Amino acid sequence: MRRLLKFWSPSSVLLRVVPFFVVPALVAQKAITLEEYLNTTEITASQIAPDGSAAVIGTSSPDWAHDRFQKKLWLWRRGGGVMMPLTSSGNDSGPEWSPDGTYIAFVSDRPLLGEDKPSGEGDGVGGAEKGKTGRIWILPAGGGEAFPLYREPLNLHAFTWTPTGNQILFSVMEPRSKIAEEAHKKDWKDVVEWRDKDRGDTLLSLSIDAALRANAAVPQAHEEPKPAADKPEYPKEARVIAHNSLAMEEIAVSQAGDKIAFETGPVAHRLENPADTELYVVSAGGGEPKQITRNQGLEGRLAWDPTGRKVYVMVRAAGGSMEGPYQDVQGRVYAIDVASGVPARLGSKFDGSWEDLTVAHDGKVYAVGLKGMNRSVYRLEGDRFEALAARPGAYGRLSLANHGGAMLFTHSEIGVPTQVYLAEDAGRLKNPEAITALNPVFAERAKPEWQPYEWKSKDGKAVQGVLVYPPGKRGAQHLRMLTLIHGGPADADGDRFGANWYDWAGMAAAQGWLVFQPNYRGSTGYGDAFQLGITPHLVSAPGGDILAGVDALVEEGVANPDHLAIAGYSYGGYMTNWIITQTTRFKAAMTGAGAVEHAANWGFDDLSFDDAWYLSGAPWEKPELYQSEAALFQMNKVKTPTHMIGGDADDRVSFFEQIVFERALERLEVPHALLQFPGENHPLGNNPWHGYVALREELKWLDKYAGKE
Repeated sequence: MRRLLKFWSPSSVLLRVVPFFVVPALVAQKAITLEEYLNTTEITASQIAPDGSAAVIGTSSPDWAHDRFQKKLWLWRRGGGVMMPLTSSGNDSGPEWSPDGTYIAFVSDRPLLGEDKPSGEGDGVGGAEKGKTGRIWILPAGGGEAFPLYREPLNLHAFTWTPTGNQILFSVMEPRSKIAEEAHKKDWKDVVEWRDKDRGDTLLSLSIDAALRANAAVPQAHEEPKPAADKPEYPKEARVIAHNSLAMEEIAVSQAGDKIAFETGPVAHRLENPADTELYVVSAGGGEPKQITRNQGLEGRLAWDPTGRKVYVMVRAAGGSMEGPYQDVQGRVYAIDVASGVPARLGSKFDGSWEDLTVAHDGKVYAVGLKGMNRSVYRLEGDRFEALAARPGAYGRLSLANHGGAMLFTHSEIGVPTQVYLAEDAGRLKNPEAITALNPVFAERAKPEWQPYEWKSKDGKAVQGVLVYPPGKRGAQHLRMLTLIHGGPADADGDRFGANWYDWAGMAAAQGWLVFQPNYRGSTGYGDAFQLGITPHLVSAPGGDILAGVDALVEEGVANPDHLAIAGYSYGGYMTNWIITQTTRFKAAMTGAGAVEHAANWGFDDLSFDDAWYLSGAPWEKPELYQSEAALFQMNKVKTPTHMIGGDADDRVSFFEQIVFERALERLEVPHALLQFPGENHPLGNNPWHGYVALREELKWLDKYAGKE
């Protein structure tokens, strides 16, 4: 029997509120424990009510007793103090207020009334766990039980309210008719047609009144209507607005309610071609959708201009751009003219990366921009931008009230957990009110200290990173040092909070390690040229940056050369795998979900076109780069004891990459260990015990091989 560790209860995380501009003083010097560190509640959603009087917050907390993460929704009201729980089914997400504030819609895979367990065989999209059906549920904001918008086991992809608040638009994978489904099963049994197993989407509209009538009715078995066997089983009273051969992954309605914009995506959810992700507009009355964009950018965060003439979109970092051929530049914001399809780039003078986007009811455009160590809030107008927030750290999850000008946002700093705040004036963000008080234990434990660090790479390029010191050790010399490499590569470490199995700098610092987090070439927040500097030398170019940083810290006497370790997950795993083929200076390595070669990984990766772009061609076009930039062909130089982890259902980096790596280390007789987490995809997001075991064993490995005097 597994021994249950003593963890904090998820219900204990909502305690005293800390003012925004007051950093809590240390009240104890006790180091945080692994159990406390991994019991963190994360904010998954935050949306302000249309009139600014309330907010709905989504959280995810580890449920250790049931081997899962509990996803809940909470309600905060002005004058009400602490948040109140809205839902408790265990997997509720994606809340969205109705325009009149009467209802909150959300996605849940909870069973319908009368079911013992969720029905259907969902694809894990739309907020549902793999194998479960995620439906839209409606919750009266004033109190009452949630009810399903429909009962059919559809594969939901996206939803939004219409401006009147009496209809919900939602996209689902085109359902087969009963006859077609039976014929398919008869012909194919359990055989999967790889390219034909998924279908395009249908955009539907369904009124709340219809859902209320359906849920109020008492079904009679002999009178229950049966759908036609030769037609798709749509929800009763649902109206079909449009079809598309691709998935509809995001939906936005114009303020006038006459036009609907949607963003497509590949039906198999594997990004093999940027042309699968395009913007379409269709009349709210239905008809043939008009394709608006034809570019190499991956658009998202759709928002209409109040006039209905433009749709604002964001192209995330490493998501291409709308100017010419695909390239992994920083995040960009565009306003697209619906009539012509011509995009106009906003905030183009900003040399960082735009990461979040929201448009006010009056048409003002706000975005989060990453520049160096900080993520701040800006207002965009034309190619210009205006900073609105003075406090450093990491802002995110912007949400604007339709009336009154209030803005909801999140903020965190290294050692200061993420909280939700409300500012009365979106134009200034001064003296915001704290809405949440999550994870209070971090205020009661000794905090890590940190500072930015800059060095010159071997080619003279300036590179920046973060040094996270053990509590009370800032400025100390000759420290044992862990180099912790972020994934992406389009990401950056900086002044933001992180506490999980992936982001464990704070835990390592608590155990006496100086943590070096390099923002190597390819990282965001340092300009397009810096981010583009990773191609075509996918690992050797950033690897040179990282090693130069380690050398500089050793030469300056900050790091103890006898106690160096290296770690990373995902792309950080790629880098860790390659770096230990280039040097034996590291006494221990911890790696996860990192490829050791690029050809098979190109074929398996759900972002395969991105892999080919990084290496400037397909495997048969650039075989020399695929080999020279891979760790596998230099494994004979590895001497570093290496710990490996991975999920065996990973569709980003195949678990077989970890098996190949393990086999090579076994043959070379290099000390190693491999942990396989069943049913986990690229993030270890199903069972909190998997992340706990992973980090527990990595910390043991770190001390065993790199911590000994």
